[in-house]
Amino acid sequence: MPRYLTLICLSTLAALVWPLTSSAYAHGFGDKYQLPIPLWLYIIGAGSAVALSFAVVGIFVQGAPAARGYPRLNLLRSPVARALAHPLVLGIVKVFSVLLFILVVLAGLIGDQSPVVNIAPTFVWIIWWIGLAYVCAFLGDLWALLNPWKALFSWAEALYRRLDPEGELSFRFSYPQRLGVWPGIAGFAFFAWLEIVFIGGSQPWTIAALALLYWVFTFTGMLLFGKHIWLRNGEAFTLFFGFLARCAITEVRVVDPEVCARCSNTCRIEGADCIGCHECMERARGGQREWNLRPLGAGLLARESVTVSQTAFVLMMLSTVTFDGLKETSAWGAVSIPVLRIIRNTYLVGAMGLLSFPLLFASTYLLFCKLIVVFSGSHRSLSDVARSFVYSLIPIAVAYHLAHYFSYILVQGQFIIPLMSDPFGYGWNLFGTADYLINIAFASAQLAWFAAVFAIVGGHVLAVLIAHLLAMRVFPDHAAALRSQYPMLILMVGYTMFSLWIIAQPIIATSG
Repeated sequence: MPRYLTLICLSTLAALVWPLTSSAYAHGFGDKYQLPIPLWLYIIGAGSAVALSFAVVGIFVQGAPAARGYPRLNLLRSPVARALAHPLVLGIVKVFSVLLFILVVLAGLIGDQSPVVNIAPTFVWIIWWIGLAYVCAFLGDLWALLNPWKALFSWAEALYRRLDPEGELSFRFSYPQRLGVWPGIAGFAFFAWLEIVFIGGSQPWTIAALALLYWVFTFTGMLLFGKHIWLRNGEAFTLFFGFLARCAITEVRVVDPEVCARCSNTCRIEGADCIGCHECMERARGGQREWNLRPLGAGLLARESVTVSQTAFVLMMLSTVTFDGLKETSAWGAVSIPVLRIIRNTYLVGAMGLLSFPLLFASTYLLFCKLIVVFSGSHRSLSDVARSFVYSLIPIAVAYHLAHYFSYILVQGQFIIPLMSDPFGYGWNLFGTADYLINIAFASAQLAWFAAVFAIVGGHVLAVLIAHLLAMRVFPDHAAALRSQYPMLILMVGYTMFSLWIIAQPIIATSG
């Protein structure tokens, strides 16, 4: 087994076993959502597991990963995979995605406005936002294929070329480099406010209206700057799902440099193949492209220049989901209630908290990056170090997303079964599933808790490994690279413990 895979298996195994050894004699969960052992034992065990993984990685990892250093298997060598990747199959998938988009919009506009009987809230908030995030993080960037706004624009492009073969459905204005992905950050921040703060975010009509407005916004951006340029910079969900997909076990890769010659993005770094560039993948044919299996997290080691705005986006991904969890704790109540007495506006207080968390996370991350510079004895700038290590935080964002929303997808996700037969809430039974009864006991408190423990500890262990591999690239001297990771270890152990505390609060609050 390659060393990379061996380290992941050893580190993850140690991390997952460590917190559970102290609970061997603990009693099970009761009806009152009681933890089997005191919470502090879990918190200490989880932090110790992450620290142990650091020791394992520090001992066995001695060299930086090569540009093509991880093993991969081209799935397109299989007849089944080639059939799945056939243009006809991909076209059918895109049509299905657009039809789902139209269904959600129509249900939101003309269907019953109760969120319980209308398909729009369940599909958008549970199936799409939570479920698709899991798929992208573990299997691959499915959103690049399913994006209905991208598909609609592509069809409009094709129609325009039939009418004017020499023309192009885009003004091709030069995208200002200083903008980076800040437009995408603004869109993601608004979506986070809609999810976490805005009370009316589950109303079907609101969902449909905002989906249409976002389609107009995205279409306009692609019309002005070009489809792929806007998707890479201004489309919040392409950015979000794309960052998550760096952890996934599959990748798309173009192996012919000539295909990338016309790419609007710098997709080839240091002679390596073009990885994850869907613009080049659309143009590539036959043997020019690959659809590979790869080790979990290998996409986080890509040799590319990370911008300041991309760094900010990753920090916002992590901070917003953490704030969503913190809002369910008594700690947030202790802070927000006094402020609410002064401001007397729930939306404003929530927005203040939502905006302050990314700033707090950024400040904390920059502080530890400064410590990395000091401990390593390097002369690298703070910005360079922050951009070099930010991808190591993505596994933590994935882990917290999984831990925080696990019960939602298992319980509330079941609502999609009856809603498939009656999407508008009109009393239909199209597929015979309208009378399906939701099984609330499907996700017990015990299952949700241990899933959260495994996800958070496992995600931080992978983050430790990725950070160390990146350090070996940034600091070629092994001793300096190891010293540079002491601050990162403190940061990750601290966040592991903090995450578990947040996840546990709703359980403790309902215990007897």
